[in-house]
Amino acid sequence: MASLLDMRRRIKSVKNTQQITKAMKMVAAAKLKRAQDRVTAARPFAKKMSAVLGGLSSKVTDEFSHPLLTERGDEKYLVVLVTADKGLAGAFNANVIKATQAFLKENPDKTIELMAVGRKGRDFFKRRELSIPSEHIGLTGAGQVKYTDAVDIAQEVIKTFTEDESLDKVFLVFTEFKTVLSQKPVVEQLLPIPKISTAAEGEAEQDAEYIYEQPAAEIFGKLLPKQVETQVYRAMLESVASEQGSRMTAMDSASKNAGELIDSLTLNMNRIRQAAITKEIIEVVSGAAAQ
Repeated sequence: MASLLDMRRRIKSVKNTQQITKAMKMVAAAKLKRAQDRVTAARPFAKKMSAVLGGLSSKVTDEFSHPLLTERGDEKYLVVLVTADKGLAGAFNANVIKATQAFLKENPDKTIELMAVGRKGRDFFKRRELSIPSEHIGLTGAGQVKYTDAVDIAQEVIKTFTEDESLDKVFLVFTEFKTVLSQKPVVEQLLPIPKISTAAEGEAEQDAEYIYEQPAAEIFGKLLPKQVETQVYRAMLESVASEQGSRMTAMDSASKNAGELIDSLTLNMNRIRQAAITKEIIEVVSGAAAQ
């Protein structure tokens, strides 16, 4: 049986851990509010841009061709995986990694390479037999996403897709933020840009008529790269908000579990102390009776 001193040390250790988890919960809650506001503001623009470009591209494909719209084969994929740089976020990293593994299993005959955005995804697949030609680490550690970082990633993806003719498709895997308690891993095709928008208003945009003041090639030459940048930026914002929501929930659960453990250890400590006091009383009484 553990001694009274051992129990006190364990209780103190658990209390220190509980203070850390409570502090992490508060920090995650503060970061979540900012991240949620940013992703809420970015969603309408990203969806509307996808819808407009979906309608435009379906009407002008016969007039010109663009590398980011041209359909290729179906043999080689590039997967852009967005995960966190840190752990202690519940099942956040595990869920998006499982979604990536499921995608790999669904395409066993494809040649797949990985672009890792986030340390956790990079570390996981680095131990597997999967090619990781590019990685971007340390972009979301502070709980914020810079648009310039998303632009750099998008430009690298575009450059890889246009220069590597053997690359057929690029997919974006990230976690979509629903609520604090709900986050959903999502797999979206990034390149070639889908001609038919998957946005709710996509059908309406396809039926719309547009008048071009500049040549279509000039318009799409500027809008299509911007579309890729916007989608990468939105995915990173969604991922950060999901990470902070999952971390806040995990730290809240850990704090409650620590409280329950402290109560249990305190009860055991009191029992040990009571047993020691009872033993001392018995020894005193036995000694007095012997005399």
